[in-house]
Amino acid sequence: MNLTLKQVLAIVGISATTTLLCFLGFTKWTKLNNNVDNNAKLPGNYASFINGNAPASTVDFTPAATAASPAVVHIKTKTNAKKVDSGNQPRQKNPFFDFFGDDNFGDFFGGPRVIPEQRASGSGVLITADGYIVTNNHVVNGADELTVTLTNKKTYKAKVIGADPSSDLAVIKIEESGLPYLVYGNSDDVKLGQWVLAIGYPLNLDVTITAGIISAKNRSIDINARQTDKPTVESFLQTDAAVNQGNSGGALVNTNGELVGINSAIMSPTGSYAGYSYAIPVNIVKKVVTDIVKFGTVQRAYLGVSMAQEELSDEQIKKLETDLNVKYKAGEGVLITTVLDGGAAKASGIKAGDVVTKFNNVPIKSAPELQEQVSRFKPGDKVTITLKRNGKEMPIEVVLKAKIGTNDLSKSSKMAEKLGGKLETVDKSIAQKNDIEGGVIIKELGAGVLSKSRIEKGFVITSVNEEEVKNVEEFYEAIKKSNGTLKLSGFYPGYYGTYAFIINLND
Repeated sequence: MNLTLKQVLAIVGISATTTLLCFLGFTKWTKLNNNVDNNAKLPGNYASFINGNAPASTVDFTPAATAASPAVVHIKTKTNAKKVDSGNQPRQKNPFFDFFGDDNFGDFFGGPRVIPEQRASGSGVLITADGYIVTNNHVVNGADELTVTLTNKKTYKAKVIGADPSSDLAVIKIEESGLPYLVYGNSDDVKLGQWVLAIGYPLNLDVTITAGIISAKNRSIDINARQTDKPTVESFLQTDAAVNQGNSGGALVNTNGELVGINSAIMSPTGSYAGYSYAIPVNIVKKVVTDIVKFGTVQRAYLGVSMAQEELSDEQIKKLETDLNVKYKAGEGVLITTVLDGGAAKASGIKAGDVVTKFNNVPIKSAPELQEQVSRFKPGDKVTITLKRNGKEMPIEVVLKAKIGTNDLSKSSKMAEKLGGKLETVDKSIAQKNDIEGGVIIKELGAGVLSKSRIEKGFVITSVNEEEVKNVEEFYEAIKKSNGTLKLSGFYPGYYGTYAFIINLND
């Protein structure tokens, strides 16, 4: 077929026009999908890449794993058979199901009249060279025997130094020296997306290391309330590092091998790993461990307020604004809904409707964040709280208290420091041998009033001012009721007779 010149030119014109339109369309589509063209700058959230701070290569986990794993131990527990009066009560769901399923109650919670011998296992982290180990309270709670195995397969008997159900932490100890231990990191510095390693003994396996990232901070999942009726502390680090039964009490470490958290719970419908696990930030751990080792119990401060919780709907915010006659924008801080009589907040002038924006200059965006900051202090400590009232920010000095009303542990905290020494709840074996329900043993005299008395190390205190004490918590409850003069009655294990010593903390 012969084409005329006019037809050829028409075909060429149509082809050229089609090509041009396709090119223009593709260019526009490319710009839309790339969000920027070749001459545009990256947005501000890519600052690390713009400044050349993005990682140049894949992260190597081996140095952190090598440094940290020898300090993570396997804890095995044994709970003797017990008689319980369950009556005709129906079986209940295990209240510790979400704690990796490695508690000591199992399917017998609310079950038969005789609970047979129970054996369970978890993990722990060596924090000193002389054998102090931090783990979860739910791992060791109720256990009659504790066995600790190191990565070198050496096994030791352990004893509980103290526990804090409110934070689900406990300190146990083995008698050894020169042990490897983990260095504390700083959980405040942990960033979303940061690599972390979970180290523990899941499913009764040998030491196991998994990797993941920090997927959220300051999470509260209302799980610690299952093991105590006291106010709880929850400000978890959320991670997707795989953990399972037996990981409880194990280490969450950063890529420098530093301890940033203690693995504590999972969010799972089955009790096995389903994507999210939760670790107690190490900055909370440090405070709890220090108090337990020094006092035998946690000297916990409280602010004395109720706060608006997370993820409020627009309707809930409007109702709060109406009830409190305030304007509140979600995310600007923590809205105080109630100020309790007798508390630290009330005494300092904080009011319902105030919005806490900073705690000792640390920005506060959520209730768990505020809860975590308060938990780092003890009764009697003075802090500065910045709050927004009527649209204006103002700092207020607050002297923290322990509990509402007259039950104020700041007195016993000061008395404990004057007393000095290191106190521990007496071992069950010593209690059984001496036919007592419990007591408090003086492990060290320290540099306080105890060291200047006639009491010697090893004395077991069974009563304070004629009031029976079975553990360290009851001991501090008893001394706060005194006027500074203490009559400490008890005995020395292995020696006949009872003794009483008068201690004056006012001297």
